[in-house]
Amino acid sequence: MSGKTQQLSESVVIRSLRRFRDTYFPNSGFVGKSDLTSVEDRDELQPGFLDSLPVDVQFLIMAYLSPADICRLGATSQYWRAMVRDRLLWRYFLLRDMPYWTSIDHLSMPQLELLDAPLINADESLDDREEGDDKGMESRLDYMSEYLKGCPSCRQQWLPSRPAYEVVTSFLQSLVASAEPRYAMFGPGMEQLDVSLVRRLMHAPDVLPVSGTPHRQINGIGSGISYLFNNQHKFNILTLYSTNRAERERARLQQQSISNKLFSLEGTDDSGQRIYVPAPQVQQVCQVVDGFIYVANAEPGKGEGESEVAQIRALLSAAGGSASRPLLVLSCISREEAEAVCRNTARCRTSCVYMAKRLGLPKLANPWMVQDTVAESLSGLLDGISWLLRCSGVKLVGS
Repeated sequence: MSGKTQQLSESVVIRSLRRFRDTYFPNSGFVGKSDLTSVEDRDELQPGFLDSLPVDVQFLIMAYLSPADICRLGATSQYWRAMVRDRLLWRYFLLRDMPYWTSIDHLSMPQLELLDAPLINADESLDDREEGDDKGMESRLDYMSEYLKGCPSCRQQWLPSRPAYEVVTSFLQSLVASAEPRYAMFGPGMEQLDVSLVRRLMHAPDVLPVSGTPHRQINGIGSGISYLFNNQHKFNILTLYSTNRAERERARLQQQSISNKLFSLEGTDDSGQRIYVPAPQVQQVCQVVDGFIYVANAEPGKGEGESEVAQIRALLSAAGGSASRPLLVLSCISREEAEAVCRNTARCRTSCVYMAKRLGLPKLANPWMVQDTVAESLSGLLDGISWLLRCSGVKLVGS
């Protein structure tokens, strides 16, 4: 979690909720400033048990609910409909939960500048969120929408259901043999971690069975290894190491950086950013693969910042200018234990949202996804591969 992002205490949110209720719900009954004209309508809007609880208790209830349950709570009455739309409430949820999201992509990435914006003052909150008064709300900071758009569980929850005929069609299409997608995999996470992600991939038949090493060359630098996803869909991964195995192992043990032979540094641009050019054989590979897998080192204090951004852009540019080729970022740590030790303090990995920011992914034209992955257990890997195959046009049964 970035230390620059403002934190939001529970007391600030509770004050916001209390101020709104005291202004518009003095009896926990009616939303809006105008008086009810009908006695029957007034009787229909008598406060319920939850409505009459202290605001701090109501906040604690909402804090333990899932986002989907909070939305359902808002559908129970006008009172809760207004309360669950509090902008400070959802800003609090964003700051609290975003470091623990396991994936993010080009469609769901939250606008981090919203979290850097100044807090609203004491006279602003839901006070101006009367029912039927949406004027000017489009220009306000909608933390609720940002949360529901980005939260992995919410993204799955709100996906539209597929018609039955589409499911049947996808199943039939899956029976037809299609070209084997090829992906170039590169990045410091392949070389810096204590556990080798590539080796684990080659010896994990329960996760991704190896379907063979094709007897063909891809532009003279090897054929990669073919894997079988869901025991059905073949795809090929070509690993692009920055140097040979002996140099990688020596640099890893000595905690030193190594000369990257995939790129050559051509200088800097007008803004001082480094300009990298892929080696000729790497450029040839980039022109024939269907997408890219970047293995990032998500362990604390790791990452090369501007160099990573420049190298990713250089490889995507070498793909012939096609903005349709997807980029999967595996935000990788070595072992699960590192997270368990830090669970009660700070998460011992760079969160997927801030990994996307670190790598400059929101500025890319290509579709991209960041998926938290653990090298030892390969947790999270299948979710990332599933996204990558769908982006390449592979029809997955049940997706």
